Amino acid sequence: MLRIGLTGGIGAGKSTVSRILGDLGAVVVDADLIAREVVEPGTPGLAALADEFGPEILLPDGKLDRAALAAKAFGDDAARGRLNGILHPLIGARTAALVDAAPTDSVVLQDIPLLVEGRMGAMFNLVVIVYVDEAERVRRLVELRGMPEDDARARIASQATDEQRRAAADVWLDNSGPQGELDSVVTALWDRLQSYADNIANSVVVRALPVLVEADPAWAEQGRRLADRLRFVCAGDALRVDHVGSTAVPGLDAKDVIDLQITVTSLDVADALADRLAEAGFPRVDAVTADDPKPAYGIGGEADPSLWDKRFHGSADPGRPANVHIRVDGWPGQRFALAFRDWLRANETEQADYLAIKRSAAQSAAGESDVAVATERYLEAKTPWFDGAYTRVEQWIDRTGWTPDAR
Repeated sequence: MLRIGLTGGIGAGKSTVSRILGDLGAVVVDADLIAREVVEPGTPGLAALADEFGPEILLPDGKLDRAALAAKAFGDDAARGRLNGILHPLIGARTAALVDAAPTDSVVLQDIPLLVEGRMGAMFNLVVIVYVDEAERVRRLVELRGMPEDDARARIASQATDEQRRAAADVWLDNSGPQGELDSVVTALWDRLQSYADNIANSVVVRALPVLVEADPAWAEQGRRLADRLRFVCAGDALRVDHVGSTAVPGLDAKDVIDLQITVTSLDVADALADRLAEAGFPRVDAVTADDPKPAYGIGGEADPSLWDKRFHGSADPGRPANVHIRVDGWPGQRFALAFRDWLRANETEQADYLAIKRSAAQSAAGESDVAVATERYLEAKTPWFDGAYTRVEQWIDRTGWTPDAR
C-alpha cells in the first residue's frame, strides 16, 4: 500500500485536506481521533492519565477534561513528555491495527499532528504538510474554536517550527486562502497518489527525458529525505546511503532526477533488498546490472569488469523521479560516485566543463520523445568525457587525500 503522512500546525486545516482525500478514496487514519478513542472512559489510557496528572483532569461524568489536561501538560517540556509517554504507545498500537486492516492496494493517509516532532517522515512514501502562518492560526483557534489566546500560542510554541516542517515536506500545501481554494490542489495531489500507487503495484519506474533544468536549491533537501527513507527501508543492510550525481552539487544545472547510492557489503545483499525497495516505492530495473568500466581503472594492469556490477532501482513517484544505485563497498563504481560528487563540489572549473558536456549531450537527445532512446543518446554523448574525468578524479584524490568518509 501507499502510505502518506499528513501533518501541519494546530489550526492549519489538516482536517480539510484529510476530508477531501478521504472523499476521493484514501483510507484515513486520524491520530487525533485515535487519541480520543484511547482515553474514553474505562480505558487503560484514561486511568493512566488520571494517575499521572491527578483526578482533577476528569469531568464529573468520568470523561476527560481536555482543557484541564492541557493546562497541566502543555505548560512545560517535562509534563508534555509524561503525557506523550502515556499516549504515544497506545496511539501507535491502534494505528498499526488500522493500517494493517486496510486493503493492500490502498492509499493510506495517516493524519498525525506530531509527525515532524516525532521524526516519522522516513516511514512514509510521502509527507504532506498543510501550512498557514502563525498569526492566522492563532486567529482561527481563538475565533473559530473559542480557545484562549494564551493557550493557542502555547500550543503553537510546543510544536515544530515552520522551518522544521518545510524540511520534512515532500508536498507543501498553503491553506492560507479562502475556504475551498485548496480543493483543486488536493484533487491534483490525489491524481499523483493514485499514479504512484499504480506504479508500485505494477513495478513501474518513472523515467524522465534528459532535459537540463536550472539548479534547484531544493534538491539537497529532497535528496536528504529520500536517503532517510532508503535507510529506513534497508535498515542494517545498508552501510551508508548518499545523495550523489549532479543534483548533489550545489549550483550545477542538471536533469531533475535525484541520484542516490546505497552501499552494501555484497551483491547478494543488494538482491535481498529488491522486494523491500519495490514495496517502498523503488522498483528494480532488471535491465541495468553494471556501470561502464572506466578505461583508466585496472587491477594488476587489467580492468576487471565484474567490479563495476551494481543493482539499479528507480522511484515510482511521478512527482519525484529518482535513481537508486546499489553498489558494493570499496568497488570502483561505489568509490567513484562519491569522489566524483566531491570533486565537482571542490572544482568550479571542472563543474563548468561537465556542464558544457551535459548541455551538448542533452542537445544530442533533443527532439526524441522515447525516453529510453533519448537517455541512451544522452549517456553515449557523455561517456568519452568520463573516461578522462576518472583519471582527473584519481589525481585529485592523490593530491588531497580524499577518502569515502569525507562528507
